[in-house]
Amino acid sequence: MSDDTEQSSKTEDPSQKKLDDARKRGDVAKSQEVNNWFMIAGSGLLFSMMAAPTAAGLMGSLKTLLANADQFDVGGNALGAFFGTLMGSVFMVALVPLAVLAFCGVAANLVQHQPLLSLDPILPKFSKISPLAGAKRLFSREAAVNFVKGLVKLGVVAGVIAAVCWPERDRLETMITIDPAMILPTFQELGVKVFGAVLAVVTVIALADFVYQRSRWWNRLKMTVQETRDEYKQMEGSPEVKGRIRQIRNERSRKRMMANVPKATVVITNPTHYAVALKYDRTMSAPLCLAKGADDVALRIRAMAKEHDVPIIENPPLARALFAAVDVDEVIPTEHFKAVAQVIGFVMQMNTKKRWHA
Repeated sequence: MSDDTEQSSKTEDPSQKKLDDARKRGDVAKSQEVNNWFMIAGSGLLFSMMAAPTAAGLMGSLKTLLANADQFDVGGNALGAFFGTLMGSVFMVALVPLAVLAFCGVAANLVQHQPLLSLDPILPKFSKISPLAGAKRLFSREAAVNFVKGLVKLGVVAGVIAAVCWPERDRLETMITIDPAMILPTFQELGVKVFGAVLAVVTVIALADFVYQRSRWWNRLKMTVQETRDEYKQMEGSPEVKGRIRQIRNERSRKRMMANVPKATVVITNPTHYAVALKYDRTMSAPLCLAKGADDVALRIRAMAKEHDVPIIENPPLARALFAAVDVDEVIPTEHFKAVAQVIGFVMQMNTKKRWHA
C-alpha cells in the first residue's frame, strides 16, 4: 500500500538529469521478450540456411571417425589429442552459428536503448542477498506478472507448435520408414514452419512486452513535485540565492552607473520621476546614455549631477521617451536625435556663456 501511495504522488515526468543518472546506473527500458525474439529469429535463419551444410560437415567428420576407428591410437597422450581434434572439428562447425547468435544478442539490446557500459548492475549489494528483500521480490507484483506472462507465453507457443505439427502427424509417423537421406530435408521443412509460426507469435508478445516494460520504467522514474523542486535547486540554485545574486549584481551595476554621472554632458529629467544622463562630444557619432533611473534612482542621479555641476534640463516628454527607448551604455535611437541635439546645443551655449563671463 505504501508503494502504491508513493507511486501515486509521482505526477511529474522524469527530468533529463534523472534519465541520464538512471542510464549511468544501467537502468534502462528493456524487455527480455525482445531479446528472445532476436534469438529465435537468428536461430530460425540459421536453421533454414545452415542446417544442411552443418549436418553434412558433422556427418563427414563422424563418418571419417567411424570408418577409421581401428586406426586411432587412444593410449596415453594420444587420447587427449584425439578428443582435441574432435572438439576442434565440432567447434569449427558451430563457430558461425555462435557468432550469429552473439550478434543477435547485441542487436537486441541496441534496438531497445543506446550503447552503455555500467558496472552498477553487477556490483555486490546487500539487497541482492537479503532474505527479506528476496521474499519481497518473490511475492511482488512484478513476479506475479512475470509468472502469468510466462504461463500465457508457454501455452500460446505450445498451441502454435501443435497447430503446425498436427497436420504433419502422418508424415512424422512414416518418417522412420523413409530413406535416411530424406529425413533431414523433411525435418528442415517442418522446422522452418515451426520457427515461422513461433516467430509470428513472439513478435506480438515482444512488442506488447516492450511497451509494458517501457511504460513501467517511465512510471518508476517519475518524480514528485518536491523532487522536481529539489533537483531544480541543485542544478540552478535556490530562488533565494539567485535573488540575492541578482540583487548584488543590480547594486554593483547601479554603483558603476552612478559613478558615470559626473562624466555626463547633460541630465534630462521629468522633473523627479525620470532622469537620463547623456554624454556627447564632437568625436562621438551619437549621444551615449551613461545612466538612467526612476523615482529614487532619478533623485540620486539629479543629486549627483548637482554635486558635479552637470547641467540638468527638465523635459518630461523627452525624459520619458529616452527612459523607455535606450539602455545604459547604448547610443540613443535616431528618432530622438533632433530633440536631444536641441538640448545639447542649448547646454553648449550655456557653457560657452559661462566661459565668456568667467
